[in-house]
Amino acid sequence: MPAQVDVVVVGAGFAGLYALHRLRGAGLSVRVFEAGDGVGGVWYWNRYPGARCDVESVDYSYSFSEELQQEWDWTEKYATQPEILAYINHVADRFDLRRDITFGTRVTEMVLDEAAMRWTVRTDGGETVTAQYVITAVGPLSNANIPAIAGLDEFTGPIYHTSSWPHEVVDFTGKRVGVIGTGSSGIQTIPRVAEQADVLHVFQRSANYSVPAGNVPLDEATRREHKANYAERRRLSFRSGGGSPHQAHPKSALDVSEQERRDAYETRWELGGVLFSKTFPDQMTDLASNDTAREFWEEKVRAVIEDPEIAELLIPKDHAIGTKRICTDSNYYQTFNRDNVNLVNLRATPIDSIDATGVNTTAERYELDALVLATGFDAMTGSLDKVNIVGRGGQTLKQAWAAGPQTYLGLGSVGFPNYFNLTGPGSVSVLANMVLHSELHVDWVADCIEYVARQGALGIEATEPAVADWVRQLTDRADATLMPTANSWYVGANVPGRPRVFMPFVGGFGVYGEIIAEVAAAGYKGFELVESGR
Repeated sequence: MPAQVDVVVVGAGFAGLYALHRLRGAGLSVRVFEAGDGVGGVWYWNRYPGARCDVESVDYSYSFSEELQQEWDWTEKYATQPEILAYINHVADRFDLRRDITFGTRVTEMVLDEAAMRWTVRTDGGETVTAQYVITAVGPLSNANIPAIAGLDEFTGPIYHTSSWPHEVVDFTGKRVGVIGTGSSGIQTIPRVAEQADVLHVFQRSANYSVPAGNVPLDEATRREHKANYAERRRLSFRSGGGSPHQAHPKSALDVSEQERRDAYETRWELGGVLFSKTFPDQMTDLASNDTAREFWEEKVRAVIEDPEIAELLIPKDHAIGTKRICTDSNYYQTFNRDNVNLVNLRATPIDSIDATGVNTTAERYELDALVLATGFDAMTGSLDKVNIVGRGGQTLKQAWAAGPQTYLGLGSVGFPNYFNLTGPGSVSVLANMVLHSELHVDWVADCIEYVARQGALGIEATEPAVADWVRQLTDRADATLMPTANSWYVGANVPGRPRVFMPFVGGFGVYGEIIAEVAAAGYKGFELVESGR
């Protein structure tokens, strides 16, 4: 492996793999460092039972190769973690990507040499590599959020976090199991654990909205139809709000009859996935419109929960539907009809401590044999914080972002020339299909690097006015919606001490793509070329 390259990429998930392929194809030398022992990123680590994508598999796939699109056969409408991981491994093999990836290695530090305008990259394996450009493709959901509960380290039974599940099968048969957390991973895990456990205690602090995944097997006729229509499907996806080809109803939820509104919601309910929150165009900007979706959702959910008191606890009261990412499930709410499942309301009786054999709330003790932490991620910036990224004047990225992420387009930052972050804060990020978002970002960065080379410059850097304007635009766009009203991980509310800043771009995937394309077409407006080292 060379110690001097053109580009270092951190992470071998969807974004990192495509970055390697695209940049290598442009004639650049590339090294990729990946903490895991295989490719896949979040899909390598998140092996918990029930893990499934909430974007249709036909859309949650690369579009850069027509041959790849035609040769791969998805078996289900919404792919499971094993199938997605198999797909990513197929891509790595098909395009011979592994030879430039160093696995089982974490990047610990990236330091800018201002005189040479190159980055020095160090790893936990003791290796040092220099590169003209560095790209972090660590993902916005890759750094586990471990709750600070007194005595957690004293528990003598196995503890599993959904974001780092063992590779071997975990069997809960006959065990007393506790699951802490009812976000996306908890909602997918709980029904599967309930099928095995003797007793399952679900510790819920915040109820979340979830819709049925609507998953079905894909037959050969459906696959042929998908492959024949890929070009149009991709065109619509890149122009859409969230990276899928489905379009919102053309009218406000308040401007149609009750029957037309119910029919529209029913269609999205049957479609499954996260698209329910995008049924009408004003659902996320008008509370009255949002209420129509919430009422429909409540009616559906109450109908499948036998105990009305349990239903009350499982129905959110503290945020509008869609202001936190809607979860998708397979019989999640029906699981609470089982005799072996107990819901613990942590709002009423918080966890006081954990000891060797159980969980103690302020009201009761729960004896456990195993504990599952479905507590999500230190999202958006958590993984970047684990790398000591040092830019101009010795300032770290963590220092520069102390009051919240300071980016231009989510791609560049002042004081960090030749450094690009993919699909993170300042971009559409988790509000879009992350595979197509990865392609959009990587193609832009590759074109930008080629532009710098054509200009004979050493690098490129975002300007302070461009960053200030973009951060202001992110806030203004978010404030025009209902999104900031929820205590979500979009604003860092799940991590104590995080500044409350709405981090993604809410204007839509298609709009964002147009903005960054216009910036490039205008000679990378808002960036300045670095002509010499300083």
